Amino acid sequence: VVLENVKETTKDCMLIMLVENISGLSEDDGDFSVEMIPELCAAVVTFTGDTDAEEFVQMLNQNHRARKQHITARCLEQTRSVRAENIPPNTPSDYITVYFENKKYGGAQVVDVQQLPDEDAAIITFGDQKGNA
Repeated sequence: VVLENVKETTKDCMLIMLVENISGLSEDDGDFSVEMIPELCAAVVTFTGDTDAEEFVQMLNQNHRARKQHITARCLEQTRSVRAENIPPNTPSDYITVYFENKKYGGAQVVDVQQLPDEDAAIITFGDQKGNA
């Protein structure tokens, strides 16, 4: 879930408490994490369990504390590509493919790996997410 209109002065602990108050979940218990993105005036909340993100978005958008601070929420769109960083030099693309296809690290079908050796990174593109559990 993306939280938008987050002021640069907003502390992550305030957003964590807001999410805890709305969802009844606990960041300390590993139910979710919050990543601040100050350059976009945003934050991303990642739920680790079976939390209904759409229900959370609706509850946050109706919350008086969030509205008072002009914070809004929306669900992230599903992506077909991710950027992986800090990839050791000369890592074979087959290794990257097998890594991301492993259930422990995502378990999605990889259809392309574009390595960016000058940046120690790669762009990994996945197949149709509807077919994956």
